[in-house]
Amino acid sequence: MTKSTPPLPRFRRTLVAAIILAFFLGGCGSGSDTTTDTRSSVRIKGSDTMLLLTTRWAEDFMRVHPRIAVYADGGGTETGIEALIEGETDLCAASRTLRAEEVRRLLQKRGSLGISVLTAKDALSVYLHPDNPVGSLTIEQITGLFTGEIRNWRTVGGADLPVTVISRPPNSGTFLFFEEHVLQGRPYSRDAETVASTDAVIRRVRELPGAIGYGGLPFGEDLRHVAVDGIKPTADNVRNGSYPISRYLYLYASRPLEGELKLFVDWVLSNAGQTVVRNVGYIPLWEVPSDGK
Repeated sequence: MTKSTPPLPRFRRTLVAAIILAFFLGGCGSGSDTTTDTRSSVRIKGSDTMLLLTTRWAEDFMRVHPRIAVYADGGGTETGIEALIEGETDLCAASRTLRAEEVRRLLQKRGSLGISVLTAKDALSVYLHPDNPVGSLTIEQITGLFTGEIRNWRTVGGADLPVTVISRPPNSGTFLFFEEHVLQGRPYSRDAETVASTDAVIRRVRELPGAIGYGGLPFGEDLRHVAVDGIKPTADNVRNGSYPISRYLYLYASRPLEGELKLFVDWVLSNAGQTVVRNVGYIPLWEVPSDGK
C-alpha cells in the first residue's frame, strides 16, 4: 500500500490529518448526497471495540444523508477482514493493521491491495475490579499477570487474592494487538477466561474482585483503569504519546473510494465525524472545534 493524505477537515446492525494507505489514490473531498453511483447503502463490519463508534457514525451520517443507509455490525476485526476479502462488506472496521497474508488474499480475491484509512486513536486500558487497590502496573507486571507468571495480587502490591485473567478471543484485533505489543508474542495464561466482547470483559471484571482484563478507553467507566508505567490512560496522554499502550483504529476498503462509500469516509474524516470520535470517548485525529463544525 502507498500513502496519501486526505484533506483536513450490534448496537443496531492517527497528528493533524488522517493518512490513507492505498494502492489506489482515492482522495477524500467534500461531497453531497447526489452521486452517480447506484449504491444506496454502506455496509461496515468488524471490530467489536469500534462497534459503538461505527454505530454512532452511521446514525449521525444518516441524519445528514437520509437517502444513504449505513449498516454497522461487529463480530471482531478478523471477521470483518474476512468479510472484506469475500466481498461481503464495503468497509471493515479494524483495531489492528492487516497481516501480509490478508493483504495477499485481498489482492487475489478483489484484485487490489485495498485502502486503509486511519480514523481515530485509542488507549488500550487495563481493567481491574473497582475494589482492587492496585493503581499502577509496569509493562513487565502486566505481562506477568496475563501470561500467568504472577498468580496472586499481593505480588504487585494488592490483596492476597488469586489473579483471574479475562481475555478476548483470537479473532479479536484487540487480542492480537495486546499479544503482540504488550505480551511481546508470549502466550496468554492457559487459565485465562475467554469472553466474546469488550462488554463481556467488563462484566466479568466487575463480578470478580481478582480479575484483570483489557479493552478500549471509552468502556468500563466504573472499573479501575490502571496507570501503566505510572502514566494514566487519558486522551491527553494518548495524544502526546506518553501512554505506552495506544493504537489507531482503521477502516479498510477493497476498492477505490467513490460514490456513497467515499462520501461516508469523507464525512468520518471531517470535523463532524471526528467530533463523534471525541464524544464516544476515543481520541480524534486532530483537535476538533467544540461545536464540531
